[in-house]
Amino acid sequence: MENVVLIVHLILALCLIAVVLLQRSEGGGLGMGGGGGAISSRGAATALGKLTWGFALAFIATSITLTILAASNSADTSVIDRLGVPSQSETAPAVPSADELLPPTLDTDTLAPPPVE
Repeated sequence: MENVVLIVHLILALCLIAVVLLQRSEGGGLGMGGGGGAISSRGAATALGKLTWGFALAFIATSITLTILAASNSADTSVIDRLGVPSQSETAPAVPSADELLPPTLDTDTLAPPPVE
């Protein structure tokens, strides 16, 4: 299901690009005038405008659908869990206890100076 929606999404993206590029330039924003041609009448411009709106709405709908499908497939799991890589908690060493962290206690017999003869 997700692959079908993704393919439709990509086709819509290509169609949207093509329709936008077919439209006549009205402002000459890059310094190029919109010359005449096969698509110079106002009727064709409104038809291309409606086609652009249709492709744009379909593109947004497939984007939202893909987002919902991806969220439902995640199922509260991490990407690392799906790859099979052990998590950090599984490979981390055990935390030493407080007794292991404290220095050993000193015996008072070993601190006494040696007897003088």
